[in-house]
Amino acid sequence: MNIGSILQGLGTLAALGFVGMLFLMFTRTSRNQNASGLRTAAIGLLIAAIALTTVGSGLVFLPADQYAVVRSVFQPNGYRPAALGPGLHWIIPFVESVPPEYTYSIAIQTYTMSSTASEGAVQGDDSIQARTKDGQQVNIDASVIYAIDPTQLISLNKNLQHRYEEQIVRPVARAAIRDAVSQYGVEEIVSTKRSELEQTVSDRIKKDLADKNILMTDFLLRNIRFSDDYAKAVEQKQIAEQQALQAKFVVEQKKQEAEQARQTAQGTADAVVIAAKGAADARLLQAQAEAKANELLAQSITPELMQYQYILKLSPGVQTIFIPSGNQFILPLPNTANTPATAPSTTP
Repeated sequence: MNIGSILQGLGTLAALGFVGMLFLMFTRTSRNQNASGLRTAAIGLLIAAIALTTVGSGLVFLPADQYAVVRSVFQPNGYRPAALGPGLHWIIPFVESVPPEYTYSIAIQTYTMSSTASEGAVQGDDSIQARTKDGQQVNIDASVIYAIDPTQLISLNKNLQHRYEEQIVRPVARAAIRDAVSQYGVEEIVSTKRSELEQTVSDRIKKDLADKNILMTDFLLRNIRFSDDYAKAVEQKQIAEQQALQAKFVVEQKKQEAEQARQTAQGTADAVVIAAKGAADARLLQAQAEAKANELLAQSITPELMQYQYILKLSPGVQTIFIPSGNQFILPLPNTANTPATAPSTTP
């Protein structure tokens, strides 16, 4: 309730008080009682009733999201040329007025058409039935988010008043959806061109609503449903595609396992080759080391060393040695001379 309504209510109470005073005055007068005081009170109530009603009729307060059209007897078309915006306004009492049905909310509103009864503006299945260019029937759930254009409120009030949802928003949206769906194949709507379809519908609704003084802020393509036969066919196709993908995955897995086995075998063979090569290299190094050791050993042998080693070899098993006089050893020492044997000379 705004301030104008409050003042008018007070004016109504003052008028009722004035009527009560008149009745009381009539009663006292009929009884020959003094009614001069009541007369003054009645006049005061009458003045208050007229003042409060007049002021209340001239004050209009609108909340932040509301605009109002002023009905005026001074204008040729019956309306002020501009709507009132939010706030407190003064209109000429009794010749101008703002009926409740002339007040409009400019807040964003949502009109939903859905197959679910509790979601849509209309009870029951209110989805849009449309046919694609290849003849398939689809059912579409959609929402139109819009607001009234406050600059065109006079025209809207004159032509539609509060019937704009059922006479403008709903038919425009449903027609745009049906026309757009008819331009696409069902496969395109399902997959590749759903976003394009949504944008096409949005552009069409926005243009058509703007021509009717309504501003669309967004369009939502909520759901697309197909006939039972087509849905079953799509399901079977998806199952076949999944099976094909599974088979392809199995083939790839087998390939990977075969490649892994090949690489394992190759690694084993390479390891054997490397081990054989390592063994050969080790044997070669060992032979080279033995040759080098023999060479060093040969360089270190002297006649004295050989005689010493010879004696050491004999010594563990010998307790007593008898040496004949004039002989150095029982056995001859090994020949340690490295002089080559010479052939006997012959005398001719």
